[in-house]
Amino acid sequence: MVYKLYGTPGSLYTGKARSYLIKQGIPFENRAAGEARFRAEIVPRTGRWIIPILEADDGSLVQDGSEIIAHFEARGQTRLPAYPDTPRHRLIAQIFELFGGEGLLRPAMHYRWNFDETNRAFLAKDFPAALAPTGASDEAQAEVFAMSSGRMRKAMGQFGVSPESIPAIEASYAQFLALFEAHLAACPYLLGGRPTLGDYGLIAPLYAHLGRDPYPAQMMKQTAFRVWRWTERMNASDQDAGEYGEVAPDLFEDDQVPDTLKALLAFVAEDYLPEVRAYVAYTNDWIARHPNLEAGTNGLPRKQDRGIGLTSFAWRGHEITVAVMPYRIYLLQKIQDVFDAAAPADQAAMSALLAETGLSELLTLRASRRIERRDHLEVWA
Repeated sequence: MVYKLYGTPGSLYTGKARSYLIKQGIPFENRAAGEARFRAEIVPRTGRWIIPILEADDGSLVQDGSEIIAHFEARGQTRLPAYPDTPRHRLIAQIFELFGGEGLLRPAMHYRWNFDETNRAFLAKDFPAALAPTGASDEAQAEVFAMSSGRMRKAMGQFGVSPESIPAIEASYAQFLALFEAHLAACPYLLGGRPTLGDYGLIAPLYAHLGRDPYPAQMMKQTAFRVWRWTERMNASDQDAGEYGEVAPDLFEDDQVPDTLKALLAFVAEDYLPEVRAYVAYTNDWIARHPNLEAGTNGLPRKQDRGIGLTSFAWRGHEITVAVMPYRIYLLQKIQDVFDAAAPADQAAMSALLAETGLSELLTLRASRRIERRDHLEVWA
């Protein structure tokens, strides 16, 4: 079977799914979201225009990178299991899936859209190549770029990017790169000798935006070479880790967590917990204000809508405002579900690690109602 992966080369979320398929050796074709068939046949089936979408030979669809990974992991036949077997590693992998896809959106958006002198010529070709109808004229491609880039520039504000917050965003990202660079000095992947769910979460922004767009890619190559090599490695079908010698595809022994990884977890606590607190609090208030919220719906006028409002919080000396999306609650639930399903001894080990790294609140910051995914949409349970 050869799957079709509908997305774009510069899509953060497509990059997560693509990397997984490559590393697992799953045969697939990259297909452009601008294809007529995608618009005419795939989008009506998913209920909204969204990527990535994986199509099997029998026509069945899986939408969303997290769901694509879960789809194959459930079969138990992947060559490099993405879900670790040990408790602390399993929890860490889940944390970095959330943080990678959602917690690095500010630098991803800033470094793509606020450096036109370096990025614009590339993006003006890259976006239409994937989004414009096949064979579109230069004028039509320019219109596609103007529309899509305009929408994304506007969306920056909903991720907390503003002239006032930019210095803090740049300092935060530099700190993250330095910490990840230090961690990769001794191992090719987040948890040792093979990629796990956490790597796939991180590759989403670190390749599609920050390792591929001209300005941030050059910055990464110059300031965090090991991280840049990791982005290459995550898009290679083999181990591609020659600089580490012979590396077995094993994770750190005995569920160990090296100090460099604890430092990364502490960074997540400092950088992302304020946002988690804010969007969980807003979500619970929103649920309380909608007592007749119907199960199986998103509670919004249109089923394709993803945000339920805006919330503000203090972050690195600034008051920033972000969109509240139930999808983030869905990924947060996955962390909590791993903990809740664990044996008491394993829960104790996980709790101790979270306490040591300042992340204990990830277990207590819970929405009062669960989010599920049905028919390719996030809905309330």
